[in-house]
Amino acid sequence: MPELPLFQQILIWAVPVLFAVTLHEVAHGWMAKQLGDSTAEKMGRLTINPVKHIDLVGTVIVPVALLLLGGIIFGWAKPVPVNWNNLHRPKRDMALVALAGPGANLLMILFWLVIAKTGALLGNDAGSVVQLFVYMAWAGIFINGLLMILNLFPLPPLDGSRVLFALLPPTLAYRYGMIEPYGLVILLILFFTGILGKILGPVIYGFQDLVTTLVA
Repeated sequence: MPELPLFQQILIWAVPVLFAVTLHEVAHGWMAKQLGDSTAEKMGRLTINPVKHIDLVGTVIVPVALLLLGGIIFGWAKPVPVNWNNLHRPKRDMALVALAGPGANLLMILFWLVIAKTGALLGNDAGSVVQLFVYMAWAGIFINGLLMILNLFPLPPLDGSRVLFALLPPTLAYRYGMIEPYGLVILLILFFTGILGKILGPVIYGFQDLVTTLVA
């Protein structure tokens, strides 16, 4: 992506980030509703209106700061509330609700892939507006891919941990769940020590290579 004015960079990243984190959370709430819990709906969170899901730090401050610092753009939204006790089969349904978030990111990756592929087919004939959407598509592919892969990492409270919890025997699942209060601290330690990058790096790079092959 060529060097662009700051306001264009913010636009290119803001739209994909907003919808990536918004639809991720809405998917959790929608799946929970299908499985018996309407908490998110009652709280007005089953909407694609980003305003309802914006977290000042995760959706605004962190992504903008990372953009200005030239780092990896990342963000998150306010978690959609789910009452696990309302689910038909709590342990199994917890995994399905968790998988709905990354599933939404996968659908958005496919959506942005179509736009990126269209731009690639148009080539130099594409106007400046089309090129702007192509850059936005690459940003959308990247942020949704990162969100999907990271959230599938089996560390509480990430989505992957809910899936692993559902698969473990009750005693092990209980002990595993006790990690959750320390999950964010552990995640930050893994991130700043570079361990997380070593674990997820090959998956992320493999994903990027696959996308580049599909679009080329």
